[in-house]
Amino acid sequence: MKKLLFRGNSTEADIGSILANVPHRYPFLLVDRVKDCTPGKEIVAIKNVTINEPFFPGHFPGHPVMPGVLILEALAQASLLLGIASTEQDQENMLYYFVGIDKARFKRPVVPGDQLVLHSRLLKSRAAMWKFSTEARVDGQLACTADMMAAPRSVADD
Repeated sequence: MKKLLFRGNSTEADIGSILANVPHRYPFLLVDRVKDCTPGKEIVAIKNVTINEPFFPGHFPGHPVMPGVLILEALAQASLLLGIASTEQDQENMLYYFVGIDKARFKRPVVPGDQLVLHSRLLKSRAAMWKFSTEARVDGQLACTADMMAAPRSVADD
């Protein structure tokens, strides 16, 4: 993985930069764009939710709702991008494990056609652990909040 790349003085990242930094791929890549990133502080990213998502036929037939665990995964992926942008550590051979979640709350359903705006704020950064405060919004309405933790590890250590 490479360090998150921004074009020029921009704080935005396109799908190419996202794909260069996270190991996730279809159907599990849940961040479409980074709208704003301040390394060491916070990130705002976007997930466009479409009826074509592979989980909708089964969750729930006739009343599609994005599973809460996938909203949390989208928040975790946005947090990963913030962590990568915030570190000076070489990203070659690094993986980032999702190691904890606290205070997860769901406030409204997320349905096809929604644009999920993912906010993550870096609370603590140590060599072995990152802690984030996250929230997801749709049209300004709170959909989900959670505190998350991730642990960077060298693939060589596994």
